[in-house]
Amino acid sequence: MTKIKTQYNRRSFLKVSAAAGGGMLIGFSWLTGCISDKKIEQLAVPNEWFDINGYIKIGDTGMVTIYSPNPEIGQNIKTSMPMIVADELDVDWKHVVVEQAPLNTGFYQNQFAGGSLSIKLSWNALRMAGATGRRMLLEAAAKEWQLSVSDLSVSQGVIKEKNGERTMTYGDIASKAVGIEIPEEVELKEISDFKLIGTSQKNVDGKKIVTGEPLFGLDFKREEMKHAMIQHPPAFGMKIKDFNKEEIVGMPGVQDAFIIDTTIEDPTWSDEKGFLQLIAIVGDSTWQLMKAKKAIKANWEVIRPLESSQNHLEKLEQALASGDVQQSRIDGNPEEAFKKAAKVIERTYSAPFMAHNTMEPMNFFAHVTDTSAELIGPTQTPEALEKSVSKLLNIDLENVTVNMTRMGGGFGRRLYVHFGVEAAAISKKIGAPVKLIYSREDDMTQGTYRPAYRSTYKAGLDENNNLIAFSVRGAGLPEGPVFPNRFPAGTVDNYAAEQIQGETNITTGAWRAPRSHFTGGAEQAFLDEVAELAEKDPIDFRLELFERAINNPVGEKHEYEAERYAGVLKLVKEKSNWGEKKLGVSRGVAAYFCHSSYVAEVVDMVLENGQPKITNVWCAVDCGIVVNPDGARHQIEGGVIDGIGHAMYSQLTFDKGAPNQRNFDTYQMIRHSQAPENIEVFFVENEIAPTGLGEPGLPPAVGALANALYQLKGERYYHQPFALSKPILG
Repeated sequence: MTKIKTQYNRRSFLKVSAAAGGGMLIGFSWLTGCISDKKIEQLAVPNEWFDINGYIKIGDTGMVTIYSPNPEIGQNIKTSMPMIVADELDVDWKHVVVEQAPLNTGFYQNQFAGGSLSIKLSWNALRMAGATGRRMLLEAAAKEWQLSVSDLSVSQGVIKEKNGERTMTYGDIASKAVGIEIPEEVELKEISDFKLIGTSQKNVDGKKIVTGEPLFGLDFKREEMKHAMIQHPPAFGMKIKDFNKEEIVGMPGVQDAFIIDTTIEDPTWSDEKGFLQLIAIVGDSTWQLMKAKKAIKANWEVIRPLESSQNHLEKLEQALASGDVQQSRIDGNPEEAFKKAAKVIERTYSAPFMAHNTMEPMNFFAHVTDTSAELIGPTQTPEALEKSVSKLLNIDLENVTVNMTRMGGGFGRRLYVHFGVEAAAISKKIGAPVKLIYSREDDMTQGTYRPAYRSTYKAGLDENNNLIAFSVRGAGLPEGPVFPNRFPAGTVDNYAAEQIQGETNITTGAWRAPRSHFTGGAEQAFLDEVAELAEKDPIDFRLELFERAINNPVGEKHEYEAERYAGVLKLVKEKSNWGEKKLGVSRGVAAYFCHSSYVAEVVDMVLENGQPKITNVWCAVDCGIVVNPDGARHQIEGGVIDGIGHAMYSQLTFDKGAPNQRNFDTYQMIRHSQAPENIEVFFVENEIAPTGLGEPGLPPAVGALANALYQLKGERYYHQPFALSKPILG
C-alpha cells in the first residue's frame, strides 16, 4: 500500500477534537474542493454538529459530514471530492452529507475554483484525510476489543473481527477514537480496492437545482436589504464626470444615486483595471432601478484613446511584426530548414474578443459597517475578494468575511472580484446591507473579455513529405496565445515558437481554457492542412510526430507525455471507426493537451438544408483516474458544445471604444438545434493521479470543427467566428 505523511511542515495537516453529543471531528488544512448537503434516509441525524471549516465530521450515528472550502462552479466537485474522502474512509455513500464552508484564509490553501485544479490539487489531501479517519477508528475499535488493528477489517462504515463475530459501526466508536494519537503516516488504499471512486454518482445538488431551491447568489435575501445597480462608462477609455443625480433620486423606488470609486492601491490580477468610477443607484427593487438607469444622463470624459476593431487588427499585425516577445523557443535552425524545404505552407489564424456570458448575472451581497464587512455571493476567488475589500475599505482582514454560494456559471468570469468590491463600496456608502445585480448589458460591456488573438503558422516538408521545419508566432491583446513547449515541440528538428504581447485599452481576463481555446483550434487546423500537403492521413501524420517525441525527442524538454498524447488519438481513431467512409458525412479530427490532460476528438458533420449539422462527436480523454464518470463525461460534453458554439458564432467588436454587441440579440450563442446530436466520451483507464477536466475538452473541439467544415465545404476556416468569416450557406 502507498503510505502518506499526515504532517507536511509546521502546520499540522490533521487535527482531531471531540464533537458535542459524541463523535469525532477530523480537520484537514489542504482540502480544496467539495460538496453540498444531502438528505440522509438510513441514519438518524446526530444530536449535535459542529460547523467547522474544512472538517470531516463523524457523528454518533455514523453519519459523515464534509465541509467544502472550494467554490462550486458547475464542475461537480461538490460530488466528486467527497467521494474521494468517503472511499478512503470506507463509509457508505448514503451516509455522507456535504456542506459549503466559508472562506478561511488562516486554515485553507488553494481555496478557489479555476485552472481545472480542484481535484488535481486535492487528490492526496482528500485521500489522506479519509484514510487517517479510517485508521483511527480501527485503532479505537482494536483497543476496545483488546485486539490489534491487523485483526480487524472495515467495510461501509462497519468494523468487523476477522476471526470472530463482533461488529461495530463508526458511530459506535467515533467518540472513543478522539483520544487516539494521530499517526505520523497512514496507508492509502490500493487503487484496485476503490469502491466508490470510479462509479457514477448523481450531483448532490441536483434535486435542489431542478426544483429551484435557493442555492445561487441571486437567491440570497436578507431582511432590510436594499438593491443596487451600476452604470459604467459607455466606452473603454472614458471616465464619468457627473450625472443627473437629483432627477434619478426623485424616481419611484430610488433611495440614492452616487458615484463610487473602486480604485485599489496596488491592485492584483483579479481587480478591475478598466471602469473604476461608476454610477450606483440604490432602491427597493431591481425593476425600479432598471427604469432609473434608462433615465441617466451622464457626462463622460475621454482619458485614453478610443479603440475600434480596425485598431485591434492593426495592433495584432504590428505585434506579430515586431512585438514584445514574452516566451520563445528555438530548436535547430528553422530559417535555414525552410529555405531547403521542398514544400512550404504558411497560414494565419485569428479570433475576436469574446464575453463569458454566465447564465447567472453577476451579483453580490454586502453588509459593511464601520468595523466589518460581510460578503455573500458567487465567486471563484473568495480570498482575493476578501483582500481587495480589506484594502479598499481599510478594514482589517480578519474583520472581512466571504461566504460562497453556488455559481450559475463562471468560465473564468468570476475569477475577477470587482462586482463584490462594488457591492461593498455601495453598502459602505449607504450604511446598509445591499445586493448588487448586473444586467446582461452591464456584464457584456464591462470587459474582462477573452483576449483577441492572431497567430501565424509555417511548416516545411522535405521531398519525402517529412516535416523538417515548423514555426508559430502568436500575438494577443494583451497576452499572446502560444505555448512554446507544447506539441509539436519535441517532434521536429527545426522548430521556433514565440508568444507576443500587444497593447489595448480593453480589459481582458481568463476564459475557459485560457489561450488554449484559440491555440488548440488554430494549431490543429493547421496540422490538418500540413497533413494534406504531405499526402498523409491526419491521424497517421500526428502519430508519426509522436513517435519521434517518444523515441528520439528534440530539445531539452516538452510539457506533454507523448505516449499518452498518442494514446488518445489511437483511442478516438478506434471508437469513431476513423477509416470508415460514410456517404454525405464529413469528418474532422483534433487532439490537444492542456491542464495536464489529453483529449482527442472526431467531429462528424453533414449538410442539412444548406447548413452544417454536427451529427456525432467522439471524445477520447486521458485525465488519469476518473473519480465520477457521469460528472466527468458531462464536463467533456459541455466543453465540446462550448467550444463549437463560440468558434462558430461568438464575437465582440468595437466602435470608438464601445462594444457593438450588448445582449444576445446581437451576440449569438449556440442554440439547441446547432449543438451536436450525439457526443460519446471514452476515458483511458490508468492509475495516474487525476488531472484537469473542466477545460481540456474545449480546445480540440474547435480544431475538429474547422477540419470537418473543410471536408464538408472544401474551404479552410482561419478566422473565428467561422459562421461570419466565410459564407457557410451552400
